Amino acid sequence: MDLTTKEKQLLFAGSFLALAAAGAGFVFRSMVPGLWGSHFEVSATEVGVLFGASLWPVAVVMILFSLVVDRIGYRLSMYIAMVLQSLSVILTVTAHSYTALWVACLAAGAGHGAVEAIINPLCASVYPTQKSKMLNILHAAWPLGVVMGGSLYLTLYRNATTWQAAETVFWFLMLPVVAYGVLFALVKRFPVDERVANNISTLEMLRELGGMGAFMAITFLCYELSVQLGFFTDDGRLWSCVLVGLVGGAAMGFAVKSKGRWLFVFLCAIMIPLAATELGTDGWIKKLMEPAMGEHAGWALVISAAIMMVLRFFAGVPLRYLSPPALLLVSSLCSVIGLYFLSVSSGFVVFLAFVFFAVGQTFYWPTVLGLVSEQFPRGGAMTLNTVSAMGLLTVGIFGFPFFGAVQDNYNAKTIAAASPTVLAAIKSEKRTFGRSDDKKPIYAEKSLFGVRYESINADAVVLQPEFPSAQKPALLAKLQETGRSTLRVAALLPAVMAVAFVFILLHFRSRGGYRPVQLRSHDVNPT
Repeated sequence: MDLTTKEKQLLFAGSFLALAAAGAGFVFRSMVPGLWGSHFEVSATEVGVLFGASLWPVAVVMILFSLVVDRIGYRLSMYIAMVLQSLSVILTVTAHSYTALWVACLAAGAGHGAVEAIINPLCASVYPTQKSKMLNILHAAWPLGVVMGGSLYLTLYRNATTWQAAETVFWFLMLPVVAYGVLFALVKRFPVDERVANNISTLEMLRELGGMGAFMAITFLCYELSVQLGFFTDDGRLWSCVLVGLVGGAAMGFAVKSKGRWLFVFLCAIMIPLAATELGTDGWIKKLMEPAMGEHAGWALVISAAIMMVLRFFAGVPLRYLSPPALLLVSSLCSVIGLYFLSVSSGFVVFLAFVFFAVGQTFYWPTVLGLVSEQFPRGGAMTLNTVSAMGLLTVGIFGFPFFGAVQDNYNAKTIAAASPTVLAAIKSEKRTFGRSDDKKPIYAEKSLFGVRYESINADAVVLQPEFPSAQKPALLAKLQETGRSTLRVAALLPAVMAVAFVFILLHFRSRGGYRPVQLRSHDVNPT
């Protein structure tokens, strides 16, 4: 028997609320770090560790949970996610120490990862003939959470100056968490994954990942865990993890007797620039919106999320005329145009370019998930969650460091041209900035994946005693232009993606056009 329409609606609505809760929690945690630092008397670095604890477990849990979600079923899996999300709220509000707050953030990341690991294959199982459309609609929940969370905080808690004044905002997260728990409790029958319903074994699922897919997953998981657990040195971390990935990938390929699917590995690689484009540019775009929106620039990301939310609800319209690879190509071209004009425009045109970029990034993530689900249904939860995890892992490994290095290098060149004497004094005296217990060099030569660049803290430079105060406004104006230069470089990433999606389109055209892979039956047997 098929699931009834009501059962499908309850499952989809519950999944939607679970992801919305994760989105709202992300916004809350991104807005209160300064309050954490002053309340718990910790450095900016330690505050960064707190925020990172809510992010890095997401991808790790997504991949690992993919191995068990089919065995324990969707019902129990969602209740595990609910417990983790509820625990994160309770521990956050009641935390009396830095360690307790770190555990709360860790629970939030694990809960978010569990939610993503469950709802993506669940949606594909409930709607096997509408995967790309329904995954896009499902992922409208994330920007909805951002819009609701951001609007709530900026409206009611914007003037909060202490953690005690802001911590109650996290109780609002319990509303969607309790709501989706109730919705799932009302469902009498849960589906099994599409590949399970068609008697495709776990071994066959792992063959879709294969040695090449396992190499990528193991490499980036190793990198993330090595950063968090402190093994491998910074200089040799990447190549050490590549070696671990090669050994693990070879072992996996030998064990399951499969190299993996080249298209799946290609899509995992595309997630590197895709995640950097979608997630890594927000900081610079917000700064560029300040001249156009003034003190209300904090609403820029809320507006971007609102655009994304609305368009994802109507993803079925472009997908009626475009295949998933074609829609991804159009999105990439929109991002190139939006980022370029953000880097060269001013005034109201900046806002228009910002809207254009928001439209471009709307369909990236869920459409890639739809493409993977439609082309690799035998891979079940593993392939679907692995490609998503690749984006989350690599944005921290490549995306943020890449944009930071580009910005730092542009800043160093600008300051060297504007104030060579001050810079020379900073270098020769090896001056530092920051609190006495957290001193950092103002100027440093760094390396990112073997490429050397100069890094300089612009705020510390203008505070040096020999820096002429009259030159400060001019230098700050020039430094704002480095943000524009960074976005111009960022536009190369969706340009690379556009070429990749053209290649994928040509691949499908050579095979007679894009068609979802069909398993033996579309029926998903409820249990």
